[in-house]
Order: sequence, then structure tokens, then C-alpha cells
Amino acid sequence: VQLQASGGGLVQAGGSLRLSCAASGRAGSSYAMGWFRQAPGKEREFVALITRSGGTTDYADSVEGRFTISRDNAKNTVYLQMISLKPEDTAVYYCAARSTYNRDSYYPTAYDYWGQGTLVTVSS
Repeated sequence: VQLQASGGGLVQAGGSLRLSCAASGRAGSSYAMGWFRQAPGKEREFVALITRSGGTTDYADSVEGRFTISRDNAKNTVYLQMISLKPEDTAVYYCAARSTYNRDSYYPTAYDYWGQGTLVTVSS
């Protein structure tokens, strides 16, 4: 499967953005999906995940209540709605896919496929 992330940009603190991750190739509904981010000089970190059906989601503590992950399997697309953005949310955001959901789903090394990343910059 190929993943294409989009929707990043420059936004002021308190603003919002919606990221999209479009899957092509094998049906996106075959995969559990995750969003990760990587700020300059830092390791890639977990942001959110969603199971194949969309029935289970989970979030990093730092984004809980501000970010919402969702998916539209008919469109093979996963979304990350971000509100109340903070300067510390500035990073390249990546979507990723794996065939299963388990306790490893919080770690980037568990994912088989990655999008190219989209830059989110939040100004203070």
C-alpha cells in the first residue's frame, strides 16, 4: 500500500488543521493506521492510532482532547483533526499502516508502510 499525507501548513497557536492520509494499492481498510510526528532533533513519536474498523482509537497524552483521528474506508483515507494547536505541536507528521492492532501499535518500528510526511508549523 502507498500512503500520501497532506494538509500540513503554517497556523497560529490556537488554530486548527486537518491532515489527510490517502491509501492506494491494497484497500486501506485492511490496515490499522497511526499518526506519528517528528520535531527537529527529536525522535519520532506516537500521536494517534485507529483500528481497521475505526472502532478503537487512542492518543498520546500530549494531544488527548485536542486531536481526533478518524477514517473513511470508502475513500481509503484517514484523517487527523487538530484543534487548539500549540507551538510544541510543530513537527513533520507521518501516517503509517500495519496489518494488525496490538500493544506494539504505539511504536513506529511496528509499522510496515509510511507516508512521506507533511509539515505542521505552529507559530506563537
